[in-house]
Amino acid sequence: MRSKNELLQKIDDGYLKFSKGQKKLADFIRKDYDKAAFLTAAKMGEEVGVSESTVVRFATALGYAGYPEFQKALGELVRTKLNSIQRMEVTYGRISQGEILTSVLQSDIEKIKLTMDGIDHEAFEMAVDTILKANRIYVIGIRSCSPLASFLSFYLNLICDNVTAVNTNSSSEIFEQLIRINEKDVIIGISFPRYSMRTLKALEFASNRKATVITLTDSVHSPMTLYSSCNLIARSDMASIVDSLVAPLSVVNALVVALCMKKQKEVITTLETLEQIWDEYQVYSKDELNMVGDKVELSGTSMEEDEESEDE
Repeated sequence: MRSKNELLQKIDDGYLKFSKGQKKLADFIRKDYDKAAFLTAAKMGEEVGVSESTVVRFATALGYAGYPEFQKALGELVRTKLNSIQRMEVTYGRISQGEILTSVLQSDIEKIKLTMDGIDHEAFEMAVDTILKANRIYVIGIRSCSPLASFLSFYLNLICDNVTAVNTNSSSEIFEQLIRINEKDVIIGISFPRYSMRTLKALEFASNRKATVITLTDSVHSPMTLYSSCNLIARSDMASIVDSLVAPLSVVNALVVALCMKKQKEVITTLETLEQIWDEYQVYSKDELNMVGDKVELSGTSMEEDEESEDE
C-alpha cells in the first residue's frame, strides 16, 4: 500500500543530491504545494528566488518529462492532501463571488467531458457482466460517497437479486455485513479524495475472501485500485470544500442503464409488480403532486378537495 504521495517521495529520495536552488524549490513544495500547483514555471521561480530554467530542470531531475507533467503531479498532491479548510481558501481565493455559479457548473461539465474521454470502455463492460453474474452484490461508499452508494444500491435492487448496501456507521458493522462474502460475489467500492480507509479495508477483506472487487474512483493511482480487478475512473478533482461528484454519478447512471438493457424483461416485470403493489397499498395515492392546468393537485384529487376532506 502506498504510504506517501509519489511526488513527495521523489523529493525525499533526491533531496541530498539537489543543488541549492533545487532544495529551495523542494522546501517550497513541501510547505506550500497548494499554492505551487497553480503557478507557472516562471511564477514559481519568482516565488522561490530562482530562475525559470532552474524550475524546469528541477522537474526533469525528479523524472518528469517537463514542467506540465510536473505540474500535473502537483495537482494530484493537492487533491489527495489538502484538508477542507485549505481547499476552500485555495478555491475562493481564485474565484470571485459573482463567478462561483458559472465556475462550478463549468468545472462539472469539464469533469464529465474528461471522464467520457478517459474512461475504459472494456472495464465498464466487464463491470456490467460481473455484476450480472454475481451471486450477491455489495455496495460501499463512506462520507461524501455515501449518497452515490445509496443511489446505486437503490437501482441495483430493482435490477438484481441479493443487493446489500453496506451500512458504514462503524468498522465492526462493515465486517459483520461482509462476513459471508465469497468468490461468487462482487463488491463495488466508491471512494474519492480524501480516500476512506474503511472502504479500503472492506475491499481488502472482500479480496481476501476471493470476491470480485469493482472500484469507482478518480485515478488508477488511487489506493482503492490495490484490490480491484475492474476500475471505473471518473474525474473528481475540483479543489474546493466540496469535491465534484457529478462525473461519478454519471458513471453510476450509465452502469444502471447498461444493466437495465441487459435485463429488460426482468426489470419491466419488477416495475409492473411494484406499480401493482403501490396501487394496492396506496403508496403514492396521497403523495404525488401533479400540475393540472395552473393548479397543483395530489394524485387522484385536487388540493381544494383534499383540504375540504381534512376539514370534515
